[in-house]
Amino acid sequence: MSTTRTAQLMDGTGLARRIIEKAAAEAAEISRSSGTGPCLATVLVGEDPASATYVRMKQARCAKAGIRSRHIALPAATTTAELVDTLSDLSGDPDVHGILLQHPCGPHIDERAAFEAIAPEKDVDGVTMRSFAAMSFALPGFVSCTPGGIMRLLKAYDVELSGKHAVVVGRSAILGKPAGMLLLAEDATVTYCHSRTADLSEAVREADVVVAAVGRPRLIRGEDIKPGAVVVDAGYNAGNVGDVDFDTARTRARLITPVPGGVGPMTIAVLLAQTVEAAAHQLGFRRHRSLTAGSRRGHA
Repeated sequence: MSTTRTAQLMDGTGLARRIIEKAAAEAAEISRSSGTGPCLATVLVGEDPASATYVRMKQARCAKAGIRSRHIALPAATTTAELVDTLSDLSGDPDVHGILLQHPCGPHIDERAAFEAIAPEKDVDGVTMRSFAAMSFALPGFVSCTPGGIMRLLKAYDVELSGKHAVVVGRSAILGKPAGMLLLAEDATVTYCHSRTADLSEAVREADVVVAAVGRPRLIRGEDIKPGAVVVDAGYNAGNVGDVDFDTARTRARLITPVPGGVGPMTIAVLLAQTVEAAAHQLGFRRHRSLTAGSRRGHA
């Protein structure tokens, strides 16, 4: 008699709650000891409704965790130079410990120039080239929040990465690319794919771990998931739909993240944890350390 596999769900909501609780406890200790609490500055250009909602959500989570927040709302007509000046001022402000530039900022903004105006020690969103280099060379530094959350999920569910074939579908500078670098640091063999990969299905079929981060609903077919694979869906599309065909993939995978409730909560949790870590470092409580899961070996 045949049986149907049902993958175990990877609960990002529960793990994120535990991470934030720990960050809140550390933030309270910093406040008691130094007289000042960790502070995250959020910067928003324009009035995009989705971006404004994300920023409000992050501010609310900060307040709940005892992390101060400062919001800078800039008009849609803000130039790259003006945005760079704002971020440079925040980087030099000792009362600000972490900086988040909500993106996208608009087609007229050079986002890379804006990101690079953020001081590395305050880059708690892991968006600068220096942060990417640290991830690539397995050096201490702040990770991009969504890839960092993915790594924490994999560790929490005891997913063995060494020697495994990981396929990352997506190549953005703050999600797909750093996710691959972090997996490589854990001795996974990494293949990058994207929306223009000639035979995406063939690549996915070979994967022990699939990280979907391309932003196209159900691009990855469930029937292409290798039986027993681990599926991490970082996509979020209209209608609460991920980049993976969840219903079919769940009948083949061993572990899978739901959408929502999987990767999403982890992104904000890592942001808050890294803000507290940045404050601790800047206020002299402890040396700056990486918050990625695993050892970050970086050897051959």
